[in-house]
Amino acid sequence: MELGLYTFGDVGRNPVTGEMVDAPTRLSRLIEEIELADQVGLDVFGLGEHHRPNYAISSPATVLAAAARSTKSIRLSSAVTVLSSEDPIRVFQQFATLDGLSGGRAELMVGRGSFIESFPLFGYDLNDYNELFEEKLAMLLAINDHELLRWPGTQFTPKVDRAGVWPRPVNGRLPVWIAAGGTPQSMVRAGGLGLPLALAIIGGEPRRFAPLADLYRRAAAETGHAAQARVSMNVHGFVAEDSRRAADLFFPAQKEVMDQIGRERGWGPQSRAQFDAGTGPEGAMFVGSPAQLVDKILSLREDLGFDRVTIQMAIGQIEHAEMLKAIELLGTKVAPELRKAG
Repeated sequence: MELGLYTFGDVGRNPVTGEMVDAPTRLSRLIEEIELADQVGLDVFGLGEHHRPNYAISSPATVLAAAARSTKSIRLSSAVTVLSSEDPIRVFQQFATLDGLSGGRAELMVGRGSFIESFPLFGYDLNDYNELFEEKLAMLLAINDHELLRWPGTQFTPKVDRAGVWPRPVNGRLPVWIAAGGTPQSMVRAGGLGLPLALAIIGGEPRRFAPLADLYRRAAAETGHAAQARVSMNVHGFVAEDSRRAADLFFPAQKEVMDQIGRERGWGPQSRAQFDAGTGPEGAMFVGSPAQLVDKILSLREDLGFDRVTIQMAIGQIEHAEMLKAIELLGTKVAPELRKAG
């Protein structure tokens, strides 16, 4: 089983210390985090694309390229690229370039995004939400398959008549994951295309996602892609020497972010009791000691059958030194136990 991290590169105020973290500071610290994740043997590090003042990363490929030359083994992924408002040709070229810089370690995780700012920013109508993604995904996959692209053109993509798209990835094709929040249509799409699925589980009970993972695998099997079916479980969480310290470090930062989103979307502030319930064995947050994370992941794997877990530990502002300690624990204490389990 693979284990990794993802983040959006949050900027803003640390709710505990009051420190204001700006974008240059966050990006500098982020490179240190990716380097340490590589050194301690984590498998993947993903960066999310956002176009909001509270996040430093609008171009994941650029930041990942900065880490490519100072890392050796860790896979470098977007998490996610908002393909609906992107140009598939440029996305492919950027990640193929990253692939070359990193010696074949680039991945693409594409989705429709959890925020909508990129649509008006790049001149798209939110009413075309589904069509934009479907058409651009089809074009991206065609580019991945063919060095010389022939594309008929669609409502949201241009016609291309045997034009070359370069550079090409080190191993011929880029790994492309589909990120989804849990709709049956997304499961069927990913499985039918034979693409690995990144399943975001940031609320509720993770075991309730088992039927969706099964639906994905059935769709893959029915279309001859059973061998390509892989599932990543993407979650919020944090690890420390003991469960109380992990919760005390993670709660203030996580609450600050989720309360801000709640004010935008109409739900109330999070209480510590709600948070603590979410960190229990059946909750969606993976917060605790190394042994607790191992037990929770392996228990859920029996029902969901995932191949990879990526954890968003850097949500909001947590002291950089504490984040580095958590990354070291994840790589030296959690990952080895998961690998032993197969």
